[in-house]
Amino acid sequence: MAPLDMHQAAELKTSLEPEWSIVDDGRALYREIGFAGFNRTMAFANAVAWIANTEGHHPVMCVRYGRCDLTWTTNAINGLSVNDFICAAKVDQLLHAV
Repeated sequence: MAPLDMHQAAELKTSLEPEWSIVDDGRALYREIGFAGFNRTMAFANAVAWIANTEGHHPVMCVRYGRCDLTWTTNAINGLSVNDFICAAKVDQLLHAV
């Protein structure tokens, strides 16, 4: 499977919250998410871990007090796949449920 090209990625990005960015020369999706405190940040990180395990697709997460940065990419193709956008959309839904 080939990675999505920039046009395909940009089109799929329109279905996500605007805080997501396409980075790394079109090879990844990135978002910084702020929280009121460490406990909320960790609860979110654990919920994302559950989504990732359910999907069999795992992001890079950087967790610190009051913030979690997420990067979705598909390492097997060195770029973005539709699954990255599905997982990002699930994160968006999670944030709306909080």
